Amino acid sequence: MPPQAALPVARASLKGAKSLRRGNPWLYRTELAAPPDVKGPGAVVLVVDPQGNPIGQALYARRSPLALRLLTRKSPAEEPVDDAFFRRRLEASLARRAPLAGRDGLRLVHGEADLLPGLFVDRYGAGLTVQTISEGMDARKESLARMLAELTGATHVVARDDGSGRDFEGLPREARLLHGQGDARFTYHEGENRFEVDLLGDMKTGAFLDQVDNHLRAGELARGEALDLFSYHGGFALSLARTCASVLAVEQDPKAAARAKANAEANGRTNVTVENANAFDVLKRFDTEGRRFDTVVLDPPGLAKRREGLTTALRAYHELNLRALRCLKPDGLLVTCSCSGKLDRAGFEEMVLAAAADAKRPVQILERRGAGLDHPVLGGLLETEYLKALYVRAL
Repeated sequence: MPPQAALPVARASLKGAKSLRRGNPWLYRTELAAPPDVKGPGAVVLVVDPQGNPIGQALYARRSPLALRLLTRKSPAEEPVDDAFFRRRLEASLARRAPLAGRDGLRLVHGEADLLPGLFVDRYGAGLTVQTISEGMDARKESLARMLAELTGATHVVARDDGSGRDFEGLPREARLLHGQGDARFTYHEGENRFEVDLLGDMKTGAFLDQVDNHLRAGELARGEALDLFSYHGGFALSLARTCASVLAVEQDPKAAARAKANAEANGRTNVTVENANAFDVLKRFDTEGRRFDTVVLDPPGLAKRREGLTTALRAYHELNLRALRCLKPDGLLVTCSCSGKLDRAGFEEMVLAAAADAKRPVQILERRGAGLDHPVLGGLLETEYLKALYVRAL
């Protein structure tokens, strides 16, 4: 076997080198003392500190503000980054999901937390969706799709590279089939409820699998008359329907609202009503009318995509939670969520308690939750703990 060609070298600043060695796998361009000499996309580079001491190997992005994503702390001689490397990483990620083997809807690869930075893979029955939000993974997605099909037996692998995260990386948006032919419509289950997804046309990767455990837990705790806001395909609503007398699901997107209604009908959830409306407007109306519920769920989309939008997002979160608390009966349950990565857990809880104070409602915090086991958080990278869920009883 011929000797491996030397890798291009990326020299980190002193601050950047310290951060990488403390466990953060990211290096921003501002912390790059000397960029590597690379020509094509998706290059693997050797990362060194200012004195030239090796730190590891990383994927290099030519245009993104996030220049390096560390792959391994081993040298190229110890662990070459080739197809066999990525296959081993995929196999390890799949093996970690063994405790969830009974699920047919779950995340199989969770980016940095599974040591595959910028790669996210979701399973819906026999279909997979792949998101590549780093230049290095984007350049390899065809080969990764082939490996995933072989390892999982999936009939379809869909690239859902049409999200805003691609803009930050300087990558074009696209949604297309990487493996398989024909429709990419599949079904999966959340507990006993069955859902249909269109992997090429629905939001995100088809559904919000990070909320599955929270959907199920809400169904265990909820009671009485329930209001589910930002319902999307009815994940919370159908779970609430198991224990609640009635559920009003509110969804602004007409296509998603129609899917939520179809899912409710397919599962025989006759106590679910779907309203195609704006959640802010509905809450304001119910607050004004004095309509009250035993259970309210708030699961808005990410309202703070960037740090500079956090103040505006907090005002919106505050309004939603204030009005939701006002719409709760005594001892009512509020399930309130945020998927804004720029709003940390402490800030989210502080906002909810401020809304409770303004609503003059004492509250008990029943549970602090996040994403499910298939969406692990990587220690040293707080950005991977993006989803927060508070289960609150309003007294």
